[in-house]
Amino acid sequence: MDTYANILLITIPIFLVLIIVEISYGVWKNDLKHSYMDTISSLSSGFTNLMVDILGLGIIIFSYPYFYERLKVIELEESILLYFIAFVCVDFASYCHHRLKHSINIFWNMHVIHHSSEEFNLACALRQSITNNLGIGILFLVPAALLGVPPKMISVLGPLHLFGQFWYHTRHIGKLGWLEYILVTPSQHRVHHAINKEYIDKNLAAIFCIWDRAFGTFQEELDDVPCVYGTLKPVRTWNPILINFQHLWFLAQDAWYTSSVKDKLKIWFMPTGWRPKDVVKKVPRTKVENVFNQEKYKFEYTFIHKVFVGFHFLTLNIVLYIFLSSFADLSFADKTGYFLLIFSTIFSFSSVMDGYKWSINFEYTRILLGMLVLYFQEELFLTNNSSITMFLSCYLIVSFILNSLVLRSVPDRINQ
Repeated sequence: MDTYANILLITIPIFLVLIIVEISYGVWKNDLKHSYMDTISSLSSGFTNLMVDILGLGIIIFSYPYFYERLKVIELEESILLYFIAFVCVDFASYCHHRLKHSINIFWNMHVIHHSSEEFNLACALRQSITNNLGIGILFLVPAALLGVPPKMISVLGPLHLFGQFWYHTRHIGKLGWLEYILVTPSQHRVHHAINKEYIDKNLAAIFCIWDRAFGTFQEELDDVPCVYGTLKPVRTWNPILINFQHLWFLAQDAWYTSSVKDKLKIWFMPTGWRPKDVVKKVPRTKVENVFNQEKYKFEYTFIHKVFVGFHFLTLNIVLYIFLSSFADLSFADKTGYFLLIFSTIFSFSSVMDGYKWSINFEYTRILLGMLVLYFQEELFLTNNSSITMFLSCYLIVSFILNSLVLRSVPDRINQ
């Protein structure tokens, strides 16, 4: 994980710079594809996924080394050819796992957050799930194990394969000629994120579009059908932690309210969107019927709201940098402290963005607990380093001031 932390120290700034470039280009062309709160929500989602990944909080049901040791038929020497074979295997596994998420209710929960934005831009690429690490995708790497691809090679190519999917989350690049027949392109991935009936569950490949073309899931972007983004059941929140579990909560509700014992079990493994007939009226849910009449989730925010959110997001970047740069020296308690700080910050300010009545008081409580930890816990890296303690103290004081200003300018639209 120390190596992964060092990789993230390099890649995160690159991603952020490219997102700033995309925003700047959109402003220059008077064709901005970002909205302030949506982009902050996307980037915050990336932070939650990063923390879960780097702390190894996934549930490992199967491991690749387990299959490798038992299934390898041949053993090849390390070479460029073997790396290419390994990359193709990783890409095929990604396609299969991705298709599973789009096909079965319970697995959709692992992926819905990536589709939850009603925009489509580079920031959306970082909307990744914190429930994705269940080890299920390893099953699709069995071909790699049979071909004798070493586990070390998979661990190297895995992050590279993931980072290679960043660039095509943009609306500023058109079709790319002959590359459209080999690689997944921005045009193809726009189709994948669209909720138009012509586009739903299409273009599931990650790097090579050959899988979509071979298995019947390819759809070209049509000039007369503009892509509309989001999900057919809009999430209606900026809070990435809530989005991660919203679909799971809906499934649990349906399983509870249906009177059919068979449907209580069946709902988890049916195609995405399936609901027991008797709960459709009992528990109605908003669904997009006409994609072109869809209203995006947004509010009119005051200037202080935008300052409040921007301040927290900027602080998160600094805290994340400190966390990653000192990762190798941190104890389990230290890492837990960073995890709670980052998650509570994201949960708090994104709830204020949503206008929940309880969000202001939650933020006050978080600030109070933060102060208590700073001044009564002397063993944590967060608190025994004078510079970091001073930084966090200033952060909490400014947070208190901004939260008070937000309270005075709360908009009329307040959720439950």
